[in-house]
Amino acid sequence: MTSFENIFKALGEPTRMRIVKLMVSVDRVCVCELQEIMNISQPRISQHLKILKQANLVTEQREGQRRVCTFNREYFNEIISQFNQFLDTSLDELNDYESEAIKIKDLSLGTNCTN
Repeated sequence: MTSFENIFKALGEPTRMRIVKLMVSVDRVCVCELQEIMNISQPRISQHLKILKQANLVTEQREGQRRVCTFNREYFNEIISQFNQFLDTSLDELNDYESEAIKIKDLSLGTNCTN
């Protein structure tokens, strides 16, 4: 799975989007604070955070007994920039899209559709 897919999958779940928004709003948030604010159990919060961390969107630090999380905005901005470059790149220039590039050249767009 590409990093784009990981990012969009991680952000594609409404609870995780809420967690990210909360983190951005307060800069740093403790897991126990997320639990209280969102009224969600600690195991569920931890599972959502695990997915966000795997996508490199959240960093976590231990401060005594607390786990403090922050949104990795620098990485997110970098990925969004790369995604925009991907969107602007011609199909001919993308290795994973050779068959689509060939097929699209062979089509007279709109003339083969019957819908």
